[in-house]
Amino acid sequence: MGIAILLYFAIIILMIASIWIIFTKAGQPGWACIIPIYNIIVMLRVAGKPWWWIFLFLIPIANFIFMILMYHGISTNFGKGAGYTVGIIFLPFIFLPILAFGDAKYKA
Repeated sequence: MGIAILLYFAIIILMIASIWIIFTKAGQPGWACIIPIYNIIVMLRVAGKPWWWIFLFLIPIANFIFMILMYHGISTNFGKGAGYTVGIIFLPFIFLPILAFGDAKYKA
């Protein structure tokens, strides 16, 4: 049980660090990744989507669709394709660190 908790916290720290670096690469404040709701607004900005999409995340079922569109916007703005978007959706703890710590450049 102790190892599972340690692994859980390691993944959380990895995800925070990854999103922090992704925000920084996109010219946004990295600390925004730890502020609830504001981090989604900044993520929409990085994806090139309008800020008011935050309200669409409150609608059941539609929120999944707009989350996929947001992740696809992030992928394309970093020069990745639809396959990378699928990777972010199903394995974010692998694909977001690759995006953050890899050589991908923000192009928007």
